[in-house]
Amino acid sequence: MTHDPRTEPTSVSLADTAATAPDMSWFAWGDPAKAKELEPGLRDLISQVLRARTEDMPPVAKADVALPASRLDGGLLKAFTELLGAEHVLVDDATRLIHSGGKSTPDLLARRAGQASPAPDAVLYPADHDEVERLLELCSAERVAVVPFGGGTSVVGGVSPLDGGFQAVVTLDLRRLNRLVSLDTTSLTAVLGAGVRTPHAEAMLAEHGLTLGHMPQSYEYATIGGYAATRSSGQASAGYGRFEDMVVGLKVATPRGTLDAGGPPASAAGPDLRRLLVGSEGTLGVITEVAVRVRPVPERVLDEAWSFPDYASGVDALRTLAQSDTRPTMARLSDETETFVNAAIGGREAVPGCQAVLGFEGTDAEVEARATVVRKVMEAAGGTALGPDPVAHWRETRFHAPYLRDTLLSAGILAETLETAASWSDLLPLYAAVVGALTGALEDDESGAVVQCHISHTYATGASLYFTVATGAGTDPAARWDRAKRAASDAIVANRGTITHHHAVGTDHRPWMAAELGPLGGEVLRAVKSALDPQGVLNPGKLIPEA
Repeated sequence: MTHDPRTEPTSVSLADTAATAPDMSWFAWGDPAKAKELEPGLRDLISQVLRARTEDMPPVAKADVALPASRLDGGLLKAFTELLGAEHVLVDDATRLIHSGGKSTPDLLARRAGQASPAPDAVLYPADHDEVERLLELCSAERVAVVPFGGGTSVVGGVSPLDGGFQAVVTLDLRRLNRLVSLDTTSLTAVLGAGVRTPHAEAMLAEHGLTLGHMPQSYEYATIGGYAATRSSGQASAGYGRFEDMVVGLKVATPRGTLDAGGPPASAAGPDLRRLLVGSEGTLGVITEVAVRVRPVPERVLDEAWSFPDYASGVDALRTLAQSDTRPTMARLSDETETFVNAAIGGREAVPGCQAVLGFEGTDAEVEARATVVRKVMEAAGGTALGPDPVAHWRETRFHAPYLRDTLLSAGILAETLETAASWSDLLPLYAAVVGALTGALEDDESGAVVQCHISHTYATGASLYFTVATGAGTDPAARWDRAKRAASDAIVANRGTITHHHAVGTDHRPWMAAELGPLGGEVLRAVKSALDPQGVLNPGKLIPEA
């Protein structure tokens, strides 16, 4: 990615506060100040529905968390300090605890119980691409494992500091790579540092009347580099595309040097290395800069909700939209259970059947033209218009779900999510199989289970399924969730779904990657890793299936 000095941004003043967001809680999602206790009435209702006793499960005191001692010897610590400066090489327990994993339920159960092992032996804060590259060369030579860390939002073990059998493991926190490197307002592309959090990116782009348009549930904390590394999808993917569709170029540091991939809008110069690096989860290199497509901030946003008598008719409506020439910017469909639960949590009267939420963005003329066509499709499919209010409520609570999960966990209730995608032909059979697998794994003497689902992303050939599961924690909550997740993953593979649509692979989905890729596909990935990371120090134990 060549940077043209004519496009260097002159100001990022609006983004100053967005760039300095605090770390997330060490034992929960997000800002601890936003956490709420479960209301007694709702607590009793959940207990009745799940046939489970709710019991307080508070975290241990932070001072009581068992953290393994740092294994860095004096020589390595000195080498890192000489490279980055002492203030950017931290080995204190508080910093290591924050970087001891992601935000999955197993991650949080362990930390709440006072266990933070594995933990990085040090947390390093490089300032730019060159420092990242020199760190990787040093770690490869000294056989130290390296785990890239953006916002720490992984729910699949993607940032767990596994040492891979090496003498130590360090976490590379990329928060200092937080600049808008360059902006081309003619081509509508921007180069962003990998450590830029999404609110910061949007604030910098907004100064130029532009937006990225990427808004996943992790929006407040996730980073641009993390999106590229995990093939993220945002709520408006029907209109803006997945994050990988927005990426036009990458700058990646590896133990063997720098890879610059992409740039021109299209090329026939062999396989697209950009596509190989997007989704590589820090196992092939560390993404330091991402060139992305940007768009003008929309003049108008129009939201509409629709109800359908059953899930199958709603699915058929979304399929028709996805295969048409006129689509909404956002399209989501909840099944009957999720429609009911959302209404109950929001204190609204439940609408029979299933509810879809649609959003349109663009100029006034574009929005009105598309909405008019889409309404006809929805009506022909048996939909009933509900107006904008249900979508407004959904937008207001969009980022609350992880906080609710933690609130439920404190009350002894497991609430977790998993996702997949399949062709339209396979979608409903896959849906039924996963619901059956989860229910079968969790319905027992300790508790019942509630399984709900929505379609969150649609394509011409298929769609994603996003499941939310609630059950009593029981006597061994970690084992309980592991049993359910394995049953669901087996059902996904057996019914032609992908093991992950946007959560990525990490450690959690790695056991199913051999089935996803096939023997030769796994061999190809291992060969690429060997070429770029011959010592195997980059994020060991993630993504790439074992031979």
